[in-house]
Amino acid sequence: MSSSKLMVRQTMTMAGSCVAKLASIRLVLAIAARNGWAIESFDFNSAYLNSVLDDDEVVYLEQPPQFASKDSEQYVLRLWKALYGLKQGGQKWYEHLCVALADLGFRHAEADYGVFFVQNEPDLMVLAIHVDDCIITGSSTATLSDYKLKIGEKYQMTDLGPHAYIDTILTHFNFTNLRPISIPMDLNIPLSKSQCPTALTDIARMKKIPYQEAIGSLMYVAVCTRPDIVFAVSTLAQFSENPGWVHWEAVKRVFRYLLGTRDLLLVYGGVQKGLEGFVDADGVSQEHRRAITGYIFLIDGGAVSWSSKKQELVTLSTTEAKYVAATHAVKEVMWIRRIIREVFCTLSKPTTLYSDSQSAIALTQDGQYHACTKHIDIHYHYIRYIVKAGSIHLIYCPTHDMTADALTKALPSMKVKHFAAALGLSAA
Repeated sequence: MSSSKLMVRQTMTMAGSCVAKLASIRLVLAIAARNGWAIESFDFNSAYLNSVLDDDEVVYLEQPPQFASKDSEQYVLRLWKALYGLKQGGQKWYEHLCVALADLGFRHAEADYGVFFVQNEPDLMVLAIHVDDCIITGSSTATLSDYKLKIGEKYQMTDLGPHAYIDTILTHFNFTNLRPISIPMDLNIPLSKSQCPTALTDIARMKKIPYQEAIGSLMYVAVCTRPDIVFAVSTLAQFSENPGWVHWEAVKRVFRYLLGTRDLLLVYGGVQKGLEGFVDADGVSQEHRRAITGYIFLIDGGAVSWSSKKQELVTLSTTEAKYVAATHAVKEVMWIRRIIREVFCTLSKPTTLYSDSQSAIALTQDGQYHACTKHIDIHYHYIRYIVKAGSIHLIYCPTHDMTADALTKALPSMKVKHFAAALGLSAA
């Protein structure tokens, strides 16, 4: 047995840790920027070592060879603390942190258990946790510093600075010398499963290519800070099981695009437009005959939540595809409204959601176009109830201004630049 192998003597009933959704973190940043609040970030040093296993959580491991005692080689060690890598390690750390923050008056948001806040009139402090990383912001710089000091009395922490992740992955895959380009996908080269290798020699050749690792690295960028590549990455991820050389060249193209746009950052705190969203679907132009839903929500022009996903069903028309897409977008915005209402302030006005399909907008009016919608599963009609309740205001937007277009299809250079700016991306 390897010295690092754990022998767990119980059935784990709870595993994983609660972390703030990335959309929640961006939401906190956007509202902090709108209000001019200071923001600080830090890392909890050796976070998991702060939590101790309960008496009924018995975990044994062999003695490391270099530390084993000759007189007690037959003994094993009992694990005392919830080390990183243990099934319940993340959960135990989260429970320990919850107790510490509760002592300071923080409580977690029901809409996201990774977001904590404390309201001491007139000050509001908000803290978002992602495993062992944390951001904290609030309406008073002095109070923020005070809370950070109090947290520092409970845990060892390290202040975090900017992290050039794009440069890191470019270097890792040895792509720093590639020629930069202005679009992430080539419009003239459609990608399909027919390009996947079938010959054993070709399959063996592609096994040596770090395709899945590259997709994983790009996916992290796409979901965290770069919505302009999310469609390209999600499309290329579909070929991860058996990628062809054409797919690998397309992956390299995304890296080349990042190389040429590495200075683009999500910018918050622009013109105060409040919360607004855009939703679109590409119809049924994909090989799998299922439409791509794309939506994005912005606060004051800065993107806080976005998605580009293949729809679960085959729709019968572009109108139907965009109606289904709007329902998915509405589910997301209702969660965003909930966390804003719970942590920050009440929302007295409906959220504006833009669609470029007047017929899809008409379908949200209860009872209209029954012949066109009678076959659609009932849960896709959720949008009708939300519109009727006045939480969402669905408005027509011309296609050339449809920001979500960048999340549903490959675009030419001019549109890529236009929509990158519309997504809230700007050069540092």
